[in-house]
Formats: sequence, structure tokens, C-alpha cells
Amino acid sequence: MTIELSMLVPHVPSICHEDQVPDFQQDMVSAMKRMAKEIEQIKPDVIVLVSCHWPSTFFHYVDCTPIHKGILTAIEAPDLIKDVPYYYPGDADLAAELVIAGQEAGLQVQGVNDPYYVWDYGSVVPLRYLVPKEDIPVINLSVTLAASLDETYRWGTAIAEVLRDSDKRVVFLSSGALSHNLVRGRHNKPTIAEHALDKQFIEYVMNKDFKSAYQMLPEYARMARVESGGRHLAMLFSMIEDGCQPIYMADGQSSGSWNVLITFGKKVVSSSEEKVEEEFIK
Repeated sequence: MTIELSMLVPHVPSICHEDQVPDFQQDMVSAMKRMAKEIEQIKPDVIVLVSCHWPSTFFHYVDCTPIHKGILTAIEAPDLIKDVPYYYPGDADLAAELVIAGQEAGLQVQGVNDPYYVWDYGSVVPLRYLVPKEDIPVINLSVTLAASLDETYRWGTAIAEVLRDSDKRVVFLSSGALSHNLVRGRHNKPTIAEHALDKQFIEYVMNKDFKSAYQMLPEYARMARVESGGRHLAMLFSMIEDGCQPIYMADGQSSGSWNVLITFGKKVVSSSEEKVEEEFIK
């Protein structure tokens, strides 16, 4: 099989509960709900998700737990995300293959199999919209702070090789923001300079100039404080296959960060679901 779909998805805390989403973030929620229908049609066997809110210090971790069950109260925002239950199956066998592949590639990779490990909100929030039935197995990946962007890309490449050789249909989710220089006030957008970098990065991506987008990452991450130093984006680039069409679905600000939903798949969504070029990166 292959990687059927890759996505860059938002996880801002204020969208956790749909009835509490502010107006300027409604587009992201609507787009994720539309993509839930696309995912349901794909019928993936597994979702592999890297979350900026699982920051590991030295090792690349793979969640090999066969059942992901817990109740999340977010340490950063317990007023917005409190007592949120989740219950998703895992895929212990495929997760173990990823660990072995990383180790054979000379990387510091370890598996985690612990029923008491509680997911972060970078995992829970997007999955609440994208897989609301909680019926698709999930494998979580950490972002590793001691790893460079290039090492993270190499780790992603090793993962992608395993996924493409598998007999399973895979959806890959990169959960994180672009510019991420946080300030108080959810309504605040990035600064003009930070957002100019967002726009240039998105322009490269939408033109399928992924090489330039990747080469831009180190300085972009430093100057706009891209979430997790851009590691989730490096991982995403390692998953994008030839022929994948980027579709810009939605965007929105959150406390000075810029959050987008972009999909990369062989099946193009209908024009009614795609944001026209003039509308994106407001």
C-alpha cells in the first residue's frame, strides 16, 4: 500500500470543544470536519501522527501502546482542555517496525508501551475532529529537541519507507503551527514580519517547491519561532510523495501563531472545499 494522505493540521486549544470555538477559528474546524469524511472514504488501516506537544529531549519516541485510553487535562491550558476522554486503538506491530527501522538507520529511537501514558492535546484535539468515531488505530511520534531538522527528516524518511512497504493504508498527520511567537490574546495574529515568512513558506508549498520550503526551514524557524523548531514540518516533507497535490483548506490565528490545514494527497478535493488562492494566508 502507500501513504494515502498527509496533512498539516492545527491543534489550538480553543478548538477542543466545538461549542467554544471563536469565530476566527471556525474555518479550521469546518475544514477538519470535511476532511474527516475524506478520511472515512479512504478507510485507512492506521494513522501516524507527530505532535509538537510531545517534545522529547534526546530520543525519538514511538508510542507502541496497543490501546490509547485516557482522560486529558492539558497542563498548559486546563481551563480550555479539562477532563477530555479519548479511546483509540493502537498498532503495536507496525509501531515496533518503526522503532527497528529507526535504530537500523543509526538513530536514537525507542518504543513506549505504557497504558498509563496520557496523550498530549496536539494529538487529542485534531483527532477529535478527524476521527470522531475513534475507530482507526493511531501511532504517535514525538518531536525530539536534540535532533536537528535534517536528522528529523532522516527519521521521517525511515518511517515513510516502512509505511510504503506495509500492506496497510496510512494517513500521516503533522500536528503543529507555522509561526509561533506566542502572545496573550487568542485573536492576535503574527507580526507582519513573521507572517511574511509564513506566506513565503506557504507559497513554496502550494507551488510544490518542497525543496525550497525545506531549505527555508532553519531561518524561518529561528525568525518566526516556528513551533517545535519546524521539526513537525521536516517530518511532513519526508512523507510527501511524487504526484501529491497540496490543497490549502483553512487557516487562522491563535495568540500570535499562524495555523493552517493543508492536505497532500493523490485525490483532489472538490473546488467547493478548497480555499481559492486569493483567500489563503490572510
